[in-house]
This record gives sequence, C-alpha cells and structure tokens, in this order.
Amino acid sequence: MEKMIVLGTGTASVVENFNTCFLLENKQGEYLMVDTGGGNGILKQLKEVKVEINEIHHIFISHKHIDHFYGMLWIYRFVDLSMRSGSYEGELHIYCHDEVAEILRNQIHTLLRKSQQQFIDKRIFIHVVNNHERVRVLNYELEFLDIISKSDKQYGFKTTLNNGKTLAFLGDEPLDEALYEEVRNVDYLLHEAFCLETEAEKFKPREKNHDTAKSAGMKAQKIGAKNLVLWHTQDNLKEKRKEEYTKEAQENFEGKVYVPNDLEEIVL
Repeated sequence: MEKMIVLGTGTASVVENFNTCFLLENKQGEYLMVDTGGGNGILKQLKEVKVEINEIHHIFISHKHIDHFYGMLWIYRFVDLSMRSGSYEGELHIYCHDEVAEILRNQIHTLLRKSQQQFIDKRIFIHVVNNHERVRVLNYELEFLDIISKSDKQYGFKTTLNNGKTLAFLGDEPLDEALYEEVRNVDYLLHEAFCLETEAEKFKPREKNHDTAKSAGMKAQKIGAKNLVLWHTQDNLKEKRKEEYTKEAQENFEGKVYVPNDLEEIVL
C-alpha cells in the first residue's frame, strides 16, 4: 500500500500547524521526504508518525524559503549523529536545484562543527537536479519540474506510483498555465491553497504568489486531475479548515478533494 504521510500543512506564518511537508511511502515501506519544514519541529512530526530518522534516506527540497528548507539542517545534524554512533545504515541522498544545493552546503560549513561535516559527499550526498531531469529514487522515477515561480526558483516533480497512478507535486505556488500539459489528467495533484477566495481581501494571496482553494479547484478541473490535495494553508479556521477549503474547491472541481490535517495519512 502506498500513501502520503502528511507532516505539516501550514504556510510560513502558521502557529497552530507545522509547515507543509510530507513523506511519500512506497509499497516496501520506504520513504521519500518532500520538504522539511522550518526548524527542529520536523523531528517531533517524525516522532508523532513513528518514523525514525534512520529510516529517512531520500529527501527532496523544493526551494530555499525557510519554511521548506530549514528543517533540513536538523535532519542532517541527527543523521550525522546517528552515523557517528553506528545506528544509521546506508546513505542519505538530498535532491534539489542548484541554488538550494549551494545554500545547504554553505549552511552546513558555516553553522555546523567540523566533526559534523565528515560524512558530506561520503555518505550524505547533495544531488543537483535540473528541469525535466528524470532520476530514479527508490522505485519511483521522478521527473523534476521548474514550476516557473514568480518569486524564487522552485522545483516540483511528477511521478508514476507503484500502483500505476500519477502524482504531481507543485511546491507552494499556483499551477502555471505553461505546465498544464505536463500534468494533464494526473491522478493526484498536490497544490497549495493559501486561503479561501472569501478571505482573499484579508490575506492577499496573489500578492504573495499564492492561490485560493477556489482557484486551485478551477485549475485542477482544467487539467483533468482526478484528486486534488490542498495544503500550505492558513490555520485561522482551525477545526473548520478542512470543511471550508473542501467546500470551496468543490464548487469548480468534479474530482475528490483532500484537505489533510497535520499527521494525517492519505492512501494513494
């Protein structure tokens, strides 16, 4: 059984929820982590879903914003500690575009002790990936996609799952029209929804290069997606968030809408 384990669902400014990141679990129970949140809270989220650091061997980082990137330093630190103690078997592979790779290397060399850098390029590898490059990660072939960000360079990816269904992760900006053909008829479209359309005046998502649940639903309908997963949301609605985001997206989308909470699982 394949599934997504949702570690966080929030934007950079949330307090109640963790920043948006998740694990893609394959049929063999192996994990691809997608983004890492904004700090050491990622360690707590992993503990909550009962996944050990020693089980994480593949990580994709979409872009350099702190709510997606900074948890990587904490994961690196604990992987290094586990390697030194002999409890981490194998290697850690990190996939990202060139700008993220440069920042990550600089942060490792600047913020961590020399003794914590001994495994870089020996057992901890940073792989620079390019637009449309295909890389075998676990038993998935990931095709990395430049999402044509309006702010900072950002990548997503698309892949075919073990069960034959297709999945596209598009980072935290709206699906650009230039990518419609790349993800047309995808089974699972993972898309951000900064707020509801009815809250747009308050949160001004488009000024921040973000989208609303209504607009995300419209885009999913246009490309023929079967399922729409919405996250990277505000946390102001609390327990009503799932209901309200689902309702608004379904106004223009005929498929199934998922609005997960932190620590929920979605069976794919």
